[in-house]
Amino acid sequence: MNKTEIAAVLTDIATLLELKGENPFKTRAYQSGARLLEGMTEDEIARRVEAGTLEEVKGIGEALAQKITELHRTGRLEFHEKLKASVPAGLVDLLSIPGLGTKKIRALQDKLGADSIEKLKAACEAGQVAALEGFGDKSQEKILSGIRNREAYGRRHLWLEAQEAGAPILAGLRALAAVQQVESCGSLRRRMETVGDLDFLVATTEPSPVVEWFVSQPHVKEVTARGDLKASVRLESGLQADLRLVPPEQFVFTLHHLTGSKDHNVQMRQRALERGLSLSEWGLFPAEDKHGSTAEAKKAGATGPKSLAAKTEADLFRHLGLEFIPPELREGRGEVEAAEQRKLPELVTEADIRGVFHNHTTASDGHNTLEEMTAAAEALGMEYLGIADHSKSSFQARGLDEARLEQQIAEIKRLNESKKFKTWVFSGTECDILPDGRLDFSDAMLAQLDYVVVSVHSSFRQEREVMTQRIIKAIEHPHVTMLGHLTGRLLLEREGYDVEVDRIVDAAIANGVAIELNASPMRLDMDWRHWRKAAEKGLLTSINPDAHRTAQLDYYKTGVGAARKGWLTKEQVLTTRPLADMKKWLAARRK
Repeated sequence: MNKTEIAAVLTDIATLLELKGENPFKTRAYQSGARLLEGMTEDEIARRVEAGTLEEVKGIGEALAQKITELHRTGRLEFHEKLKASVPAGLVDLLSIPGLGTKKIRALQDKLGADSIEKLKAACEAGQVAALEGFGDKSQEKILSGIRNREAYGRRHLWLEAQEAGAPILAGLRALAAVQQVESCGSLRRRMETVGDLDFLVATTEPSPVVEWFVSQPHVKEVTARGDLKASVRLESGLQADLRLVPPEQFVFTLHHLTGSKDHNVQMRQRALERGLSLSEWGLFPAEDKHGSTAEAKKAGATGPKSLAAKTEADLFRHLGLEFIPPELREGRGEVEAAEQRKLPELVTEADIRGVFHNHTTASDGHNTLEEMTAAAEALGMEYLGIADHSKSSFQARGLDEARLEQQIAEIKRLNESKKFKTWVFSGTECDILPDGRLDFSDAMLAQLDYVVVSVHSSFRQEREVMTQRIIKAIEHPHVTMLGHLTGRLLLEREGYDVEVDRIVDAAIANGVAIELNASPMRLDMDWRHWRKAAEKGLLTSINPDAHRTAQLDYYKTGVGAARKGWLTKEQVLTTRPLADMKKWLAARRK
């Protein structure tokens, strides 16, 4: 295991011990151990494990050193596995309910026997939770709301999770000799922020071996349907995956149909009818013949006029007098009209991104050091990396005070001067917007930074007007460069706070402030539905991964997908600019 994986196990042990009501000093030892590991390099950990000198690190005792060594060498820890088995799975599930920490969960279990979400829901509905000391009516309603959200969201998955689950299936299908073409479809292909299930379409003249492979994958938990040309399975991750097989000549039409969206398909069918054609998953036919709808006749196996040929989706769009519409734009939001007028934008691509801002290190709540984050950015080919650890009011994230931030600025300066890395590092902060709109650092402190991201991390329930004015006040501060995660939403977990997006966009444009597209797959905030209008007004964005560990720097790719859904071009994204231009832009902002 690497240090991040080991730290995650130690953190999990601490959580499980808390759930069991173990000695708090024991719990804190594991939490402290996880933080200490995050501040060490991989090489240092490996050397100390090999030499048996982990105990020389202040805060790591003999027992903890043994466990870290076992994890590092074997990738498993018997103590952890036994501990997990001793805690009811339902109790751990309660941690997914917003507002429930280990102390409250223990109280609910001890006093009400609520050791699962089902039992907790019943206790709330009976009013038992509100009657407990330390809870009350508001807490009970918040818990119920969290349970309802969990149930509603449980049927969907984050785009990145779905993509990672679907990638090996797609690769496996492509490798089969019987498969001529294959693509994923539906909301995954359209890059929606959440995905209900996985859809795969295959062109083949030999369906049987393809179906057999699909239902026999190692990660299939259950085969829910199987036919000659269709199959559905439930994966171990909980995702449902559906397979559809069609003849090669039908592939393009079915791919377009299954990609959707519903609104886009309705508009495309209407456009076909206006041209005397009938568009369906079966093909593009003359609108009517002796069988009525030619598409229905084709489905029923009747003979009739042949479909127009289409080897690619571009051919299909061309038949209807349209330029190719990228899958991300197929939402029925003006893309058909723009394609007719040849006014579709040249969308930003992953290759356009030259650097990333808003990233965290072990100085606050990140899991990797400054040098590790920089090395990872360099490995991705980034010209620059922006560090923005939390400010002091985010105490839960070990936010930096002025002295620690000044130390970090000096450390970044030394790193750049050393020329150890080709990637340039910009010093910044993710500065809290306080409830009254003031910023968490003084003007003098902010003036020392290359850039400033401002974000809301508290008082989420302020009224719409109050929250809007709060954010606008922060945007109007002369040292602010970017607004972080505009609504604070956490997809499938928490709705964003209530704000007037258009007013905030206008304020950002008026003050030359960029609004980030937070590329964390749990946020993708500002929502793609706002970007087209905002960018047309002149708003710039920065696609920021909000990375808390090296692997998350890759989130920028998810952000590019959201930017493409928002019709954004390379010119509208700050982080497509080369280093020299970015330095000039930031310098102009500071002036």
